[in-house]
Amino acid sequence: MPARRLLQLLAVSVILTAVFLVQSLADGTSAQGRGGRGGTSIQPGQECPAGTTETRPGTCQAPEFPPPSIVDYRPHSTLVTAAHPVPKAKFPVVDFHGHPQGRLNSADSLATMVAALDALNVRVMISADNLSGTRLEQAMTTVKASPYANRVAIFAGIGFNAVGPGWAEKAIAQLEADVKAGAVGVGEISKSLGIGARRGDGTRLHIDDPDLDPIWDACARLNLTVFIHTADPQEFFEPIDMHNERWLELSLFADRRYPPERAPRFEELLAERDRMIKKHPKTRFVIAHLNWLGNDLQRLSKWLDDNPNASTEVGAVLYDLGRQPRAAHDFLVKYQDRVLFGKDAFEPNEYPYYWRVFETKDEYFDYYRDYHAFWKLYGLDLPDDVLKKLYYQNAVRLVPGLPKI
Repeated sequence: MPARRLLQLLAVSVILTAVFLVQSLADGTSAQGRGGRGGTSIQPGQECPAGTTETRPGTCQAPEFPPPSIVDYRPHSTLVTAAHPVPKAKFPVVDFHGHPQGRLNSADSLATMVAALDALNVRVMISADNLSGTRLEQAMTTVKASPYANRVAIFAGIGFNAVGPGWAEKAIAQLEADVKAGAVGVGEISKSLGIGARRGDGTRLHIDDPDLDPIWDACARLNLTVFIHTADPQEFFEPIDMHNERWLELSLFADRRYPPERAPRFEELLAERDRMIKKHPKTRFVIAHLNWLGNDLQRLSKWLDDNPNASTEVGAVLYDLGRQPRAAHDFLVKYQDRVLFGKDAFEPNEYPYYWRVFETKDEYFDYYRDYHAFWKLYGLDLPDDVLKKLYYQNAVRLVPGLPKI
């Protein structure tokens, strides 16, 4: 073969090889983009490196486009399901965890609030605003002088600052005066007890401090239910990292972060509170927010079994019930005598979300605060007899002196 022809064939071969290599590289990149060959390999149980996600078992890849932030990502669901909004509760409701705040200060603001309650079928709002003394007397005067005396009940507050010698006697005397003025229970005792409250000597006031025992005994003697909020969601006490499902909320609200140098640990606070409950078996307690155990209904069930003098309520934790509809349905049926309705913040447009979760079989609908829960809710379809207990019968049974429903 002539030398010139040989050189031409070699040149063509080199060109074809180069084209093949370039095409192979392009095909490999495309395959990675489709979730095929390439990427970063990981072992079973190992997490993908930051900025990548698992596209095939054991293979992680980075997205082709810059990912949106957790704040900006708002995908529109394509799921089409039946929707049954419930603007008004099926049965009358007692809001055990009410915070009317300044709405009890004047006849006009009280009337406006009651009009909103009427539209929701909330028959009684319990003020858990920790009122005592003059503030409680003024609120009671406004309520009694209005046409709505049977629509509002008020719990008495207790101040826990400077606990020490002589504190209990003064606190009990004030509680008795508040009951005489019209208070029908005690609370909401805030999470400050156990976290921020200090004894007279400046040390942290433990929830099970013996100096508090006389006040809990007085509540039993006066036939008063004690409504108490202990700690906050467990995630608030954990590292604020990409494994914390409350990351967005914690990044928005600094006062919801409890690093070890600022507060006792979650389990420590619950243990103190539970020892206090067990020391006072004749006192009735209602624990706010499903005891912050709505994400672990098995543990909450055991807690209720172990504390027969305590009940709980659903204020501000609908997101936990609505994401586990079958387990939550069974839990509320089993413990139908131990769970009360409460809303916490008074936002009339948020109550219907509760009615929809409790009363319907709807699927995959939004919660009312994205930063609280980025997941969807499902209806529990509770039986009527359970709804009645949850909505008002348990509250009426546990709080003597409530207005008639």
